[in-house]
Amino acid sequence: MNAKRIQSFISQNVIYMVLAVLIIGIAIYDPSFIGLNPLRDILNQSSTRVIIALGVAFVLITGGTDLSAGRIVGLSAVVSASMLQTTDYARRFFPDLEELPLFVPILLAVIVGLIFGLINGIIVAKFKVPPFIATLGTMVAVYGVNSLYFDTAPNHSQPIGGLRPDFKEYFGTGSIGFSGVSIPIIVVIAIAVAFIVWVVFNKTRLGKNMYAIGGNQQAARVSGINVGKNLVYIYAIAGALYGLAGVLEAARTGGATNNYGNMYELDAIAACVVGGVSTTGGIGTVPGVVTGVLIFTVINYGLTFIGVSPYWQLIIKGSIIVAAVAFDMRKYAAKK
Repeated sequence: MNAKRIQSFISQNVIYMVLAVLIIGIAIYDPSFIGLNPLRDILNQSSTRVIIALGVAFVLITGGTDLSAGRIVGLSAVVSASMLQTTDYARRFFPDLEELPLFVPILLAVIVGLIFGLINGIIVAKFKVPPFIATLGTMVAVYGVNSLYFDTAPNHSQPIGGLRPDFKEYFGTGSIGFSGVSIPIIVVIAIAVAFIVWVVFNKTRLGKNMYAIGGNQQAARVSGINVGKNLVYIYAIAGALYGLAGVLEAARTGGATNNYGNMYELDAIAACVVGGVSTTGGIGTVPGVVTGVLIFTVINYGLTFIGVSPYWQLIIKGSIIVAAVAFDMRKYAAKK
């Protein structure tokens, strides 16, 4: 009985154990890894990735996938950055544009993300196109739209810089003091988004419907759930989260190009899978997704911190992804 309890405990908490082992292993090699500055850097780098991964988690839990996430992030970053340059910057995207209230470009960028998420949802729900193909098509189209916008005169595909200090400070480099410790605002935003998503997952009808659709779409339909309508909502919410992440990424880096967000969707899917979101749908938690993102950030940051080759980092990341999927499929097979 005790052995079964131990096995169950390990099965339920293996993701947190992996994170702890990574941190302890790196700290043993270099004790300076355990400190406020590395922690701050890890959380700062994880912030936008967490928001993207949470958007992807919405879709994965329904049994779908979203390959357009990264390109929507890039488009939202370019849209927000193009309208948030200082008025005295030499190469303004819109030379005659007056300084806008901060929330206007941010809201527009989030709406852009929502619109493309809505398009994904309509294609999947109404036209019955498999999510992999639907979002692959959207991914390519969004990159084309972004590149055309980025190439308009007088910008002509030049990196967008000269962003307003208030934008960069509020959403990128600024911090909030708390008990003598400064917490980056971007991290606070990511925590707030994670909490809101947790509420949606666990306390709303949409969340319950999402898990039901992922568990068995036909059974969900028979039980009275409007599957198509819920899928449209879910993809739209995911798109809005990608839009927000794009805004924060532009603020964090102080600029944007049409290549922003490239391959972010694969990192997000990997983080979700490692964090316990089932590849077969119907299973996934917010803490698991956040931990999955932190694991990959610790691998990237921590192994660079101790001087490990980036090529070894890729091998370790790939091994963790394969192990996580194999573990997930084994649990799914056991349940069947």
